[in-house]
Amino acid sequence: MVSAYGGLPGGVAVSRLCVYDWPAADGLRGGTPHLHLACSEGYVVTGGTGAVQTLTASGYAVTPLEAGTVAWFTPGTVHRLVNEDELRITVLMQNSGLPEAGDAVLTLPPQYLADPETYAAATTIPADAPEEERERMARARRDLALAGYRALREASGPEALAAFHRAAAALVQPRLAEWRERWRRGARAAAEATGGHLDRLERGDVSHLADAVVRAEQPSARGRFGMCGRLDVYPAQP
Repeated sequence: MVSAYGGLPGGVAVSRLCVYDWPAADGLRGGTPHLHLACSEGYVVTGGTGAVQTLTASGYAVTPLEAGTVAWFTPGTVHRLVNEDELRITVLMQNSGLPEAGDAVLTLPPQYLADPETYAAATTIPADAPEEERERMARARRDLALAGYRALREASGPEALAAFHRAAAALVQPRLAEWRERWRRGARAAAEATGGHLDRLERGDVSHLADAVVRAEQPSARGRFGMCGRLDVYPAQP
């Protein structure tokens, strides 16, 4: 039996991103540094120019971004988008959009990573707050995360980054069962569906081709204040 799966190919999700142009203390404009613990993320640059700064156990790097660039990174990569000239990106996310649904921890200073409640108080932006207040809060948490990011970059050894990894993992621990279920319904179901199709084709059975469908979606939210910029968000599938 072929597994049912109705989401985007491979269990990915997409969003459209206009990177913040707010200047920071270092004179650069851009978004909030953070990492993902379980998911890879990819960028398809659709306009403008900029860069993504990354910090891993291997060190610090800068990857230039311009229209046509495709860049991606694996879990554990601290990344910060820098907007040089109207940088716009289509973001590809593993596991039905999990990177924007919990699998992200901002590089806040250590005292804000002590427990989920303290972290949430520093990072949550109420959806019903006025636009000006949401912008103020998004900018404040960006600047707070940049303070922690700067400390990680300036640390003399690998222990500071390893400590951040441990603190981030502890923060998300209560949500891992929920994430595993999203993976089961999404990426795993998509892979199993492909396996079922291959099994049928091997037997000469093409009946699943008669079930072909076409789907299209418009954003479910436009201009949301995200970690890196204003987001047009599409419905997560499945």
